[in-house]
Amino acid sequence: MLLVKTPKIIKLLFQKLVWNIPANKKVVYLTFDDGPTKEITEWVLKQLEQYHAKATFFCIGKNITEEPEIFNKIIHAGHAIGNHTYNHLNAWKTNQKNYMNNVLQTEEVIKEYYPEFTENRKLFRPPYGKFTPSLIKRLRKECYTIIAWDIISEDYDTTLTTEKVYNNVVNHVEPGSIIVFHDSKKAFKNLHNVLPKVLEHLSNKGYTFKAI
Repeated sequence: MLLVKTPKIIKLLFQKLVWNIPANKKVVYLTFDDGPTKEITEWVLKQLEQYHAKATFFCIGKNITEEPEIFNKIIHAGHAIGNHTYNHLNAWKTNQKNYMNNVLQTEEVIKEYYPEFTENRKLFRPPYGKFTPSLIKRLRKECYTIIAWDIISEDYDTTLTTEKVYNNVVNHVEPGSIIVFHDSKKAFKNLHNVLPKVLEHLSNKGYTFKAI
């Protein structure tokens, strides 16, 4: 079970991951995992556009291959792109060699549409938030910046009310928070209700939304 707000001790233990981005202004970093997904990702893009919000999309390689037009829409809207493996692999259940081949396969797919995905812009988020110290070392050798999170909305949990998911975000947000949502079918019921309210609430509080 993941904690909504990442404890400081975890951030200290794994300092080579990016958990939040220090900020002296009211800025947050919205991230969306598991897309691109037909209709859902496009809906997310429209919500973000209304608030002039930029975000970071951690995309599954297989989904990019299946929905290249939607992937291009993310890029053309000025959002950042991250690698989320080709098949949403669990690092604790996958041989590291196979895992890295999966990551690099996704990297090649991304570069077909987004040549800017180079050494200075290579972002990665491990599916399920699962990693190992040796995997971190291997990813960093491939010049990846590994992006974790300060807050996970739990929008994917279909047993939660939309009010709970909303409060997970707004009750824990701080300047510089990296917040996880999912542009997936499983999460959409919660996301559809929560994302517009979060954007409105944080905007009214003076927050802006930037890509990583």
